[in-house]
Order: sequence, then structure tokens, then C-alpha cells
Amino acid sequence: MKRFPNSRRAFLRSGSALVALPMLESFGFRRFASAATAVASPPKRAVFLGMGFGVTADRWYPDVNKVGEQYELPKILRPLTRHQSDITIIQNLMHQYSADGHSGSTFWLTGANRYAIPGQSFHNTVSVDQVAAEKLGEQTRFTSIQLAARGAANDGHGPGGSLAWNRSGKPITGLDTPVAAFHRLFSQDTTPLARQQQRLREQRSVLDTVNSDAKSLSRKLNHSDNAKLDEYFQSIREIEVRLSKEETWLGVEKKQPSRPLKTPGESLEGVEEIRMMYDIMLAAMQVDATRVFTYRMPVNSMISSLGATMSAHSMSHYSEGERRTVSQNRDTAHARLLAEFIDKLKASPEPDGSSLFDNVAITLGTNLSSVHTLKNCPTLIAGGGAGFRHGRHLVMDDPKTPLCNLWLTTLQGLGIPTNSFGDATGIIPELFEA
Repeated sequence: MKRFPNSRRAFLRSGSALVALPMLESFGFRRFASAATAVASPPKRAVFLGMGFGVTADRWYPDVNKVGEQYELPKILRPLTRHQSDITIIQNLMHQYSADGHSGSTFWLTGANRYAIPGQSFHNTVSVDQVAAEKLGEQTRFTSIQLAARGAANDGHGPGGSLAWNRSGKPITGLDTPVAAFHRLFSQDTTPLARQQQRLREQRSVLDTVNSDAKSLSRKLNHSDNAKLDEYFQSIREIEVRLSKEETWLGVEKKQPSRPLKTPGESLEGVEEIRMMYDIMLAAMQVDATRVFTYRMPVNSMISSLGATMSAHSMSHYSEGERRTVSQNRDTAHARLLAEFIDKLKASPEPDGSSLFDNVAITLGTNLSSVHTLKNCPTLIAGGGAGFRHGRHLVMDDPKTPLCNLWLTTLQGLGIPTNSFGDATGIIPELFEA
């Protein structure tokens, strides 16, 4: 091992494990021995919560004429009243390329033009969470975690296995039950270490063969096919990065939260499913398993758990009567669940005395406002992770302000060095203004 005096992190390595050493005074850490927690800045985190079908638009947004701090939360969002000074609602954000009134999530975090490639009926680009994860997830066991729900394709979310899309614009599969998420994050792999190592070697061997064959094939392809092959190589590179990270963490036990979670029940659905997913994200933040989360939330099972007997699609075409009641109940349930999540984040201390809430950037929203309307995307943000000043209602002057402006602002607030994202025309400076 080298350069102990110049590094705050030192490791013992063996053929099977990578274990962090404590800050030993003998290796130059005397000044950290008594004040390690005082100098360590808590990591930044990001959570993106996608609602699928839109909201009850004429009840969800605050009065457009009451902006800044002097606004009232609409009745259906009042479960968030105790956190009003720590949230911000933004109006007049949209994706200029949105054209699918059933896709509330597919392009929500990308802003991509589905028809950008001539001759193709579907195209997507990288999602903002994955751009954030490339930086924020460097030191964590999981670069990012994608949560989803069973049957979400019929929940107004649109194509995709989660909210996340990789650098090639390909969907990233989500963990679609609390049980799957729990085991991924907290269950120990009891497979003998030697077998785990062998499994990784076999995966690398297969990947090397595929990579070699693809490179040989590229010499025989035309320009268009080579462009497709470049996307394929990008996918291979992403798998290689994932395998390298898995190799780094071999033999290192998964940390458990101070208040261990019980294994979730298989039958959880709707409201209780969402509540458990929030608890799983909270626990994952507490042990720093990952710093970037997306959650493609259920809609059909959610409204069913609230007593509805109709489909989410039927609910989305509300006017008056039962459909409107179901839609408003859904919105209020989301507000209540988010308020509970914020309560728990605020109650979870960081080593420096701040809370998890102080260091996370949360976005709740969807690409659809209501029915099949793609303007004025419902957008609620919270948390101190991106350095935003909250407690306000913002209405953008341009009703077609790119939603990607928010994504770019969030990335910069999280410390991600980038000056562009999607079709962003700039940041939203009001979010930083005192």
C-alpha cells in the first residue's frame, strides 16, 4: 500500500475482499481521529418519483396568480402543509417533443424526441438520473437503484422497465416489488466466495468473446449498421463497468440500517407498496448503499388500494363524479406518502448534524398533466441536496419552458459538471435565489 499520508481512505486487499481501514494515527490520520465526522461532508443524493398518469390538474396546481412564498397549497396537497417551507411547486415546464398521451414516464427524465431517428418509431436518450449516478455513484456499492411496479405499462407510464434509460437510450430494468428491492440492497449473498469469483470470470469471458466477434463484424457493415453497433458497444462498456464494480465489492458484506427492515410481504400493493419502497430508499441512504434512486410508482394497484373499482386509464378521463373523486384521492395519497417520507428523512441524522433531507434532491412528477395533456408537467421538488431555496410556488414566464431546464439545474446543484442536458436552454436561476 502507498501514500497513506495523502489519502483519507486506505484499504486492505486480498483475493476476495476490499475492506476500508479506520483512520489510523500511525498513517497520518491524527488530525482526523478526533474530528472525522466534523470534516466529512455528507454525500449528495437524488430521488426521482414518477407518477405515471397525470394529476387532477384543476385541483393539483396552486393559483397561478399567487407566486413566491405567498401561496396556498391546494386542498389535495395539504398533507404536505407541515413541509411547505421545504418544497417548491413549479408550473409551465414541458417537453417540446412529447407526443404520446399515454407515456407519463418514458421521456420524463430524458426530454428525448421519440421520432428523432428517421425510419424509427421509437428513440430515447440518457435519463438525468443516470447522468447524476455516473458521478454520485462512484463510491457506492450500487451506482443507482431503479424501483418500479408490476404492471406499470398499463399505469400511464409508457414503454420502459423503470424511469431510467442508459447512455444508448435503452431501458434499465427496475426492481418491481419491495421484496426484490429489499433483497438486492440488504440480503447477503451466501454463495461461496470462490463461486462468486468464478461467476464473474465466466461473465467476463463471455463478454470478451462477444466484444471480439462484434469488432470483427464491424468491418463488414455499412455506416448505418455501424452506428447501431456503436450503441451495442456502449451497452457492453456499461456491463463491463458493472462487472468491475461487482468485483470490487466481492466479499464485503452489505451494511444493515440501524433499525433493520423486516423482509417485506409478497402481497404488498398500492399505498402500502409505495410506503415500503420509501422505507427501503430511506434505509439504503442510511447505509450509503447508493445515492441515486428512481421509482416508477404504481397507479392501478394504488387506486385499487384506495377503494377504486375502475382502471387508471378510466380515472385519467375524469370530469365530475366518481372518476374525479378517485383522481383526487390518488393525489392526496401521494401527498400524504411523500410527507411521511420527508418526516423520516428529516429524522435521520447525518454525521455532521444535518439530516438526510438536507442532502437529498427529490422530484415528484410526471410527463402528463391530466387526461392526455402534455403541457405544464406536474412538478414538485424538495430537499436540500441541490442547494435550492424552497417554500415557493414558481410559474415560468414561458409556458413551454423545457423541463430539461430543471434537470440541468438539478445536475449543477448536485455538483455534476455539465452545461447541457436534453433540450435545456439554461438553468432556472430562481431556484438558487435568496
